[in-house]
Amino acid sequence: MPANAFINRAEPPSDADVATALGPAKVAWDRFLTDLAQELDVNVHEWKCHSLKWGWSLRVKRKARTIVWLSPCAGGFNVAFIFGAKAVDAARHGTLPARIVKALNEAVKYPEGTGIRLHVKHAREVGALKKLAAIKLAN
Repeated sequence: MPANAFINRAEPPSDADVATALGPAKVAWDRFLTDLAQELDVNVHEWKCHSLKWGWSLRVKRKARTIVWLSPCAGGFNVAFIFGAKAVDAARHGTLPARIVKALNEAVKYPEGTGIRLHVKHAREVGALKKLAAIKLAN
């Protein structure tokens, strides 16, 4: 995974900072956030930095429930989901691209769930991300 664009930064990034870091991938970032809000009512955004060495990530929630984490990188962004057992099963039996199913099958299982991380560069990947978000919400 590419490194977070905002490592060792004390303040959360502005929208302009994110746009500069993402470059053309900002289209995918914006589309994903807009679609989550409009289609799935996932519209709470909160910048978090757990450690300066890891950088800033955008926590995207529906009310108090975290659905996905987005981490800006140079030219793209990392997406992280944590799924419970039912959500993992639903994702494996859904209509997701092979690379996502492979990532899910290789994902590390933690006590709080199975963590899947993906790197996104293009708006064409947003559809699969929305499917993952819907699976997370349903399970």
